[in-house]
Amino acid sequence: MEVRLSVTTGQKVPDFEAASTGGGFSMASMKGRKLVLYFYPKDNTPGCTNESIDFRDRVDAFAQAGATIVGVSRDSLKSHEGFRAKHSLPFDLISDPDEKVCELFGVMKMKNMYGRQVRGVERSTFVIAADGRLAREWRGVKVPGHADEVLECVRAL
Repeated sequence: MEVRLSVTTGQKVPDFEAASTGGGFSMASMKGRKLVLYFYPKDNTPGCTNESIDFRDRVDAFAQAGATIVGVSRDSLKSHEGFRAKHSLPFDLISDPDEKVCELFGVMKMKNMYGRQVRGVERSTFVIAADGRLAREWRGVKVPGHADEVLECVRAL
């Protein structure tokens, strides 16, 4: 059974708090700023690394467009700290081992891995406007070109 975000495009995203590499994240602290929240399966895997590097390489353009980038996975803060350092990621990563943030955004799904069903994070990105409303969502993201598409969306807000 897949859970989807209870908030639909145009609706306000509920406030939440989570542990992050920046000491902690709260949706309330993003008020007045655009937020790019990208969910990825696992630190230091090829697709997740490429996606994070793509966002890293465009962080200045996102900042100029008034947006903050935050990554989310179920990995530990220790894993996130190593991943950030290894790839010089200039944005925070939320650690969500209990899947509360993942469930809020409905990104947990059953996947096939080596011929068996496993529950995991569906690569997804959410753009939240400065007023806290969900502006756009992407699910089942393919990494090539994705960061550029998200940047275009943020610039258009």
